[in-house]
Amino acid sequence: MKEILITNDDGFEAAGILALRDALSQIANVVVVAPSSEKSACSHSITLTRPLRFIQLDDGFFKLDDATPSDCVYLALETMYKNKKPDLIISGINHGANIGEDITYSGTCGGAMEGTLQGVCSIAVSQLYKNDSLDKFGFSLACEITLDLIKNIFENGYPLSGREFLNLNIPAIPKSEYKGLKIVPAGQQSYNTNAQIHRNPRGLEYYWLGTPGIRYAANLGYECDISALDENYASLTPIKLDMTAHKSIETIKNWI
Repeated sequence: MKEILITNDDGFEAAGILALRDALSQIANVVVVAPSSEKSACSHSITLTRPLRFIQLDDGFFKLDDATPSDCVYLALETMYKNKKPDLIISGINHGANIGEDITYSGTCGGAMEGTLQGVCSIAVSQLYKNDSLDKFGFSLACEITLDLIKNIFENGYPLSGREFLNLNIPAIPKSEYKGLKIVPAGQQSYNTNAQIHRNPRGLEYYWLGTPGIRYAANLGYECDISALDENYASLTPIKLDMTAHKSIETIKNWI
């Protein structure tokens, strides 16, 4: 039977990871290793300054105390898959889309990055939400799309090579409005900063980072993950870990 390792950045109790675990258990032996608390926007960080501890909650279900998604993948591969790596690593289902430059912030994508670095085929799965859409529609559409994608991988092989992973995003709609899956590049966004200043009871100032203002580049001239979700499609984007601006190499040589 195929082996799938699941993690996320919303924490072990998140509805998305629980729904994904139930769905994928139909086709594979599933192990969940998830952070003990929400780690959104932790990117690809790993923990180097304190020890980490597994806490088993059920058969094949663990939380890693105060860890990141990358920690979860790293330690699961080290301790649970020393002799044979899993066939697939899935990070998600995230509560919120990871599109455009969100990918660089995303702990969900960070978990998939770690799997890719360790030589395991990996997918990041996220679901857009608007207002109460997660409660209203649940994760059944996301699970169905992910399940179909994984069945295709198991039957026809993983479509990427080298240090690349798949980034899947699901629109915030009911199944009846879903139009299909589009293979598209990541789009572009612009961010405004947002932080609130407060004082603690002793008068010391502190800041609490708020949700940044995000604007989408609507006139890119090509289809992207952002436009796909806007049009009620799911988006699937291949992401590579090589962040070198290859086209600028010669420019830098001439400049230096």
